[in-house]
Amino acid sequence: MNQDDESGGGTPPRSDTARTTRDAAKPRRAEEPGGGILMGRAFGVPVYVAPSWFLVAALITWVFGGQLDRVLPELGALRYLVSLFFAVAFYASVLVHELAHTVAALRFRLPVRRIQLQFFGGVSEIEKETESPGREFVLAFVGPLLSLVLAGVFYGGMKAVEPGTVPGVILAGLMISNLIVAAFNLLPGLPLDGGRMLRAVVWKITGKPMAGTVAAAWVGRALAVAVLIGLPLLTHTGALGTRTDEISGMDTLMDALLAAILAAIIWTGAGNSLRMARLREHLPDLRARALTRRAVPVQSDTPLSEALRRANEAGARALVVVDGQGEPTALVRETAIVGIPQHRRPWVAVSSLAQDLTDGMKVPAELAGEALLDRLRETPATEYLVVEDTGEIYGVLSTADVERAFVRAMARPS
Repeated sequence: MNQDDESGGGTPPRSDTARTTRDAAKPRRAEEPGGGILMGRAFGVPVYVAPSWFLVAALITWVFGGQLDRVLPELGALRYLVSLFFAVAFYASVLVHELAHTVAALRFRLPVRRIQLQFFGGVSEIEKETESPGREFVLAFVGPLLSLVLAGVFYGGMKAVEPGTVPGVILAGLMISNLIVAAFNLLPGLPLDGGRMLRAVVWKITGKPMAGTVAAAWVGRALAVAVLIGLPLLTHTGALGTRTDEISGMDTLMDALLAAILAAIIWTGAGNSLRMARLREHLPDLRARALTRRAVPVQSDTPLSEALRRANEAGARALVVVDGQGEPTALVRETAIVGIPQHRRPWVAVSSLAQDLTDGMKVPAELAGEALLDRLRETPATEYLVVEDTGEIYGVLSTADVERAFVRAMARPS
């Protein structure tokens, strides 16, 4: 699946690619809320369970419980407890799939933001691109490989227990589900793992990662259409072992709904992959020096009206508060200036509108691309002081200017 939001297997898996254009350009904290319930950490990476997981767990419990009623009718109501255990065990195997991606990423020195278990599987959010098509291929392949290994382990366990028993049925279900996860993920279209493998192959052949992304994304969109049309047809023609005379109207509706959800996830993930590829292609266009506003230094007790007059005379668009020795101590926030009426500005000192400078708010003028965005994410702020290598003040970088430049870069054709 995806690199930035590297996705693994699930029922079936889904890729969470990607942040939107504005989100990618905005600074953010190291760990944002909204990941769900924190279950712990694996290899230092937080593992979350999204609220949607409880919905799919209930669905699996209900569906598998119905199957158990036909296979082991003597269980009675206990079948739902057994089904819940199956649902948890299945998602534990999804977690193993995701951990395979995570371990490979960490081995390649790629930061992993978090692992999240959700409605249609899991996602390992890897925050940087691999440096070579070979690593891309390995990073994508290890997930389905681990699912195949798990299927083999469950098959061996199934052969070691009595058929027709609770352990036998659970192990058989886990074997089949992991085979489905592996097979689905190996389909050669983004955002699936197979799509990333195809991307790596095209990248290797052409030498252009963007070409690989475009090819794999369009194959992913074709897969989405095939799933939307083909999945209901396979069910209703008996190709999946279903007796056509037993198919009800509710079955037809559920099959169509499942196909639509899967198709939407694949189509959206493919589109997100294209946007993220374009993002990375244009990231070098974001240069701190080019985006920095000229600034004028002012003392902390300078009236706002006087500070703005000096800025206008100098052709500057930012104010830096300095101490008696000329060292910068704070940045005057643009949004705070806008909120002060004209008639009050002679009576308002710039210090009351300033944000104290921290080391994280000082940005080297030569920073560009992903390094610049990473630096801004580390210390969220509305303005940053841009300095030369010598420590001399170069100007002020506004987050709003970075966002606008980002949108313009993304709007240009690749």
